[in-house]
Amino acid sequence: MVTGLSGAGKSSALRVLEDLGMETVDNPPLAILGELLSGAGAGPLAIGVDTRTRGFDATALLAGLDALRARGAAAPELVFMDSSEEVLLRRFSETRRRHPLTPAGVASGGVGDGIAREEEALAPLREAADWVIDTSELPMPELRRMIERRYGPAGKAGMSVTVQSFAYPRGLPREADLVIDLRFLRNPHYDPALRPMTGRDAPVAAYIEADPAWGPFWGRMTALLDPLLPAYETGGKKYLTLALGCTGGKHRSVLATERLARHLAEAGWPVELTHRELGIREAIPAADSQRAHLHPISMLRA
Repeated sequence: MVTGLSGAGKSSALRVLEDLGMETVDNPPLAILGELLSGAGAGPLAIGVDTRTRGFDATALLAGLDALRARGAAAPELVFMDSSEEVLLRRFSETRRRHPLTPAGVASGGVGDGIAREEEALAPLREAADWVIDTSELPMPELRRMIERRYGPAGKAGMSVTVQSFAYPRGLPREADLVIDLRFLRNPHYDPALRPMTGRDAPVAAYIEADPAWGPFWGRMTALLDPLLPAYETGGKKYLTLALGCTGGKHRSVLATERLARHLAEAGWPVELTHRELGIREAIPAADSQRAHLHPISMLRA
């Protein structure tokens, strides 16, 4: 089920899912959802729902999804398409369309009020979403790749992990599940020879890893994450984003993200490596060796 703010990309996401072979239905009356799921020959189904949907009620919709899960009739996932208010305002201005929650006849300045009302109406769905996609700075090809990776044939088994570096001044990544602050490490920015480089360069990596705080931090972080990821997977999570931040998103967070992505891939997780401020995205396949299937709760207690 795909929902989200008007202008954030719900229709685009549905088109990608349709290309993946799913039957897609946009804004059906909520009263017929049961019929859509139980119809003859029903297969993979992608349903678009937003505040324009007849009979829209966020609480009732969530209750219906919970009922489906309880009956075992389906395993629905809720995808929420999000974007910043600034970007949404620009998109509505460029298309000259009226926001669906802006009353007819109201001047274009009412778009902001419509966005605020829609955010309030959809807040329970965003809170309960299995996956929130922030399209504020996301190109369409990248959105397609993300959806294909999660819902295409290669992304159906197990949990996929994204490890992302970022700069705190530009804000936290909205899609992050776990955030780790690297600003306690010494900063290569203050070394004129290292400043133009990034955490992918050997001199910067050596500088950061020579910090006495690096070794204890790395050991404790991996000791936490190694049992935590299997616990998330056992709980049914399909997609996990780990965000590592520093001041500029160029040195410390980049080095730590590189190291962590490869550590997790060697442990058997398929990893997407992303450096937000450098504009770099790479897929790192999982190592051939199978993950050790220790009981996650026991590992956490240990």
